[in-house]
Amino acid sequence: MTSPTDDDKRTDIHADASAQPSPIPSLAGAATETGSAPGWERAVLEKLALGSLAEQRIARRWRNGIRLAWLAFAIVLVVIGWERNASDTNLNTPHTAVVAVQGEIASGAQASAEFVNASMRSAFEDKNAKAIVLLINSPGGSPVQAGMIYDEIRRLRSLHKDTPVYAVVEESCASAAYYIASAADKIFVDKASIVGSIGVLMDGFGFTGLMDKLGVERRLLTAGENKGFLDPFSPQTDKQRGYAQEMLNQIHQQFIAAVKTGRGARLKETPETFSGLFWTGQQAVEMGLADQLGSLDYVAREVVKAEDIIDYTRKDNVAERLAKRFGAAFGEGAVKAMGGKLPALQ
Repeated sequence: MTSPTDDDKRTDIHADASAQPSPIPSLAGAATETGSAPGWERAVLEKLALGSLAEQRIARRWRNGIRLAWLAFAIVLVVIGWERNASDTNLNTPHTAVVAVQGEIASGAQASAEFVNASMRSAFEDKNAKAIVLLINSPGGSPVQAGMIYDEIRRLRSLHKDTPVYAVVEESCASAAYYIASAADKIFVDKASIVGSIGVLMDGFGFTGLMDKLGVERRLLTAGENKGFLDPFSPQTDKQRGYAQEMLNQIHQQFIAAVKTGRGARLKETPETFSGLFWTGQQAVEMGLADQLGSLDYVAREVVKAEDIIDYTRKDNVAERLAKRFGAAFGEGAVKAMGGKLPALQ
């Protein structure tokens, strides 16, 4: 009996090894066994990339679809609002036209010159409007906006001499609101209304003393010696304070002139009339700041003799509010950034 040679042993070992499965998978071997072409990794990556692009396209289509849906919704709201306003003012019978002046009088607000003047023009153009009633409930606001509304009221009154303008005060008609009311033919108030406050203010804060205590240094660079005089962290000189006061006095005189022109001989002027004080409606009638007590219904029924009331007030709809979110009141924002405020009739 012969023993196996060394060569035979090596052959047997190789045979046994090939008969047992390898404990470590071989990617190359798998590729060869499945018959895949070389570079299969690239093919897999391409499929993954194409899948990702497809998902991005689907997501982008969804986003665009949602945006188009919102745009269509906004357009529908604008059309509905326009049709509603048109239907509200489409009364072919004599009526009392109402334009509301409510809240703060400011650019971009509901009681802005843009909205109020457009509403008044629509009311005056309606031949069936027997009178225009400014329904006022406002603490005041911008002298610029109030002056623009005041001037437009007087212009429209001169063009439509047969259509009177009445102001009816609810809770408050102060400062810029009274500026507007003084342009009306008559002012009606409730006995407890707040009326007057004929004055101008500009307010802010000064932190220079606090900064000194905290050891904080303000570093403000300007081109122009008075450029930063509204800055709350910088001291205010007597010259700058005098300049600001002169500006306020000038606006105050404009306000006083408008009231005197509007009220005429009915105004019973006293040293307190233009001091910035305010009074009840009952006191305002006694002082000539208002003509008599009366509500909107009373004026429509007893004065205008047209009980049907149509609201011509232009209202900011949802679509317009969304659009305004992308705007900015740059001038006012710049002043506020310096810690000051624009002059206000409040």
